[in-house]
Amino acid sequence: MIEARELTKRYGRTTAVNALSFTVRPGVVTGFLGPNGAGKTTTLRMALGLNTPTEGSVTIGGRPFRERPRGLHDVGALLDAGDVHSGRSGLAHLSALARSNAIARRRVTELLEEVGLASAARRRIGGYSLGMKQRLGIATALLGDPPVLLFDEPLNGLDPEGVLWVRGLFHRLAAEGRTVFVSSHLMTEMEHTADQLIVIGRGELIAAESLTAFAARGTRQSVTVRTSDSAALEAIVVAAGGALEPAADGSYTVTGLTADRVSELAFERHLLLQEVTARSSSLEQAFMELTAGSTEHRSGESR
Repeated sequence: MIEARELTKRYGRTTAVNALSFTVRPGVVTGFLGPNGAGKTTTLRMALGLNTPTEGSVTIGGRPFRERPRGLHDVGALLDAGDVHSGRSGLAHLSALARSNAIARRRVTELLEEVGLASAARRRIGGYSLGMKQRLGIATALLGDPPVLLFDEPLNGLDPEGVLWVRGLFHRLAAEGRTVFVSSHLMTEMEHTADQLIVIGRGELIAAESLTAFAARGTRQSVTVRTSDSAALEAIVVAAGGALEPAADGSYTVTGLTADRVSELAFERHLLLQEVTARSSSLEQAFMELTAGSTEHRSGESR
């Protein structure tokens, strides 16, 4: 379990994290979301003892990380996949960490196989792609078989197969009873990966709840409609005060009207509809709405 209590970090006059309190529990994948500059990485660095809080505290299993003597056996983390010695091989990198943490050599071999780097184990890390470095970073986090795992943007650079693998890995780790805390800006992936969310903006807590509950807080509701007579559909939707947008798959997205109202209007005008489906707000829509006032820089704004 990870617990933050009134966690605050200031750099001069800038407050990166402000009185942040949350709990990350074992057994579920918890997504850590926020706009750029929201304080996510700073929070993770404080959890790992790399930055010292100005005020408040963050503990792992009831103790600050610096007081946990077993290193990789207690906590595994991936903060920056590129922060490795580029002249070493993947095998040498993991082997050195294994020796310093009293981890058996066979664990290194097992993990290189698990993350898909067995064939590249003896290559220099400097020649790895970003996706390969991410896989090596995940192997590093898993090396000590820890109960608590923290990942900062672990999906960057991964191909679709790699994304699916990581998604399955996180779910498996959580199912084993581990604490899995994942910071990411990829909303669509968090929809498939996270069970719970911690959402922050400008270093302050916006939400700490299930993904379903957070997505439901978005106000944008829409209706997906399919018909062969788009002109008639547009006419009745606009006349009723709604709006219509074509979608890439040939359907139409109606906003401002409920699915029942669209069906009633079509019935009254004898318009044949092949589909009428109500759509709730997506995670991305809810995120954009609820963090709108916390975004550091917005497109189209003067600076």
